Amino acid sequence: MTEFPAPPPALAAPTATVRSFPPVAREPGFGVYVHWPFCAAKCPYCDFNSHVRHQAIDQERYAAAFTREIAEMAKRSPGERVTSIFLGGGTPSLMQPRTVGAILDAIAAAWTVDANAEITLEANPSSVEAERFRGYRAAGVNRVSLGVQALNDRDLKFLGRLHNVDQAKQAIGLAREIFPRLSFDLIYARPGQTVEAWETELTQAIDMAADHLSLYQLTIEEGTPFYALRKAGKLPVPDGELSAALYEATQTLTAARGLPAYEISNHAVPGAESRHNLTYWRYGLYAGVGPGAHGRLMGPDGRQAIATERHPETWLKMVEDWDHGIVTDDTLSPSEEADELLLMGLRLSEGIDLARWRRLTGRDIDPVSEADLKAHGMVERLGPDRLRATPAGMLVLDAVVADLC
Repeated sequence: MTEFPAPPPALAAPTATVRSFPPVAREPGFGVYVHWPFCAAKCPYCDFNSHVRHQAIDQERYAAAFTREIAEMAKRSPGERVTSIFLGGGTPSLMQPRTVGAILDAIAAAWTVDANAEITLEANPSSVEAERFRGYRAAGVNRVSLGVQALNDRDLKFLGRLHNVDQAKQAIGLAREIFPRLSFDLIYARPGQTVEAWETELTQAIDMAADHLSLYQLTIEEGTPFYALRKAGKLPVPDGELSAALYEATQTLTAARGLPAYEISNHAVPGAESRHNLTYWRYGLYAGVGPGAHGRLMGPDGRQAIATERHPETWLKMVEDWDHGIVTDDTLSPSEEADELLLMGLRLSEGIDLARWRRLTGRDIDPVSEADLKAHGMVERLGPDRLRATPAGMLVLDAVVADLC
């Protein structure tokens, strides 16, 4: 068994909020993820499938390719009702509104789109991209996710962002005016950041937030410029104790201000959770379209793990030749499905449905492992058939999942 530290003190109870949203349905739903792979610049911490091109992108050609791959994915998932669409990247706000409209029209032609579907577009808060917001709204986007990342210009420069704080604030204000729902991202645990400085910055963010915040600790991923700097001893990062203190401060402050964590890094007014991301975390089905996209569709022999070609121009040629850019199409075993359900579901404050786990595996969670984790304050039951990680368990979630598998 993994040895765990003692659990931290209990978090402050959330206060009531004057904003209210209808509860999000417990069913995972069916999502469509569309990956736009291009960025104006590559951030030094980013290991996503994003590419910088110094010549104009032929957006009409890519829109036609997205349309063809969407139709192919629909053949593999007939009869689904789309409850969420997410345009991610890369930088989707580099797309013209007509490109976004063509993609959304293709999805509507391929599947039935629920009347209340959540349609999110990721955007960078530069003033040029913000001017496109009204066009995106007219195309059907009803939620925007802004990559703000920091609320001081020094750290924005350190993170390689192309906007400044004033531009971020203007984009937030415009997004609140135009879109029914808004989220924005911040990265914390930055070099030299103290708990007090982060609490001040997070308070400013909450004051500007509409209904959702995504708050990520800075991670140093292999293959990025930050990884090379850290390996050379030129990039100090917070130690485990400071990282834990920053995480706990995040949970306490957001809960007290009415945006409690519903997932390890995501906070929302109750009812305003990201429905698309809940589809992932509740282990639902979703189609992935575009270069480097991943999906989970139900095939004749079980759940299919599908991935497409990562290189944009190679993907484009594949779709034009074959109607899709799929390079991976594997049937998952019940054991692999159960492991994925556990890994995704324990990220959520609602935890996992143990009856569903039993249907996949034909067995119960190992009682000895569960008892040991409970004794260390890492997991708890929510009634007889739901298991979740505690706030302490969230800090070492990978170890908790490894012990339960």
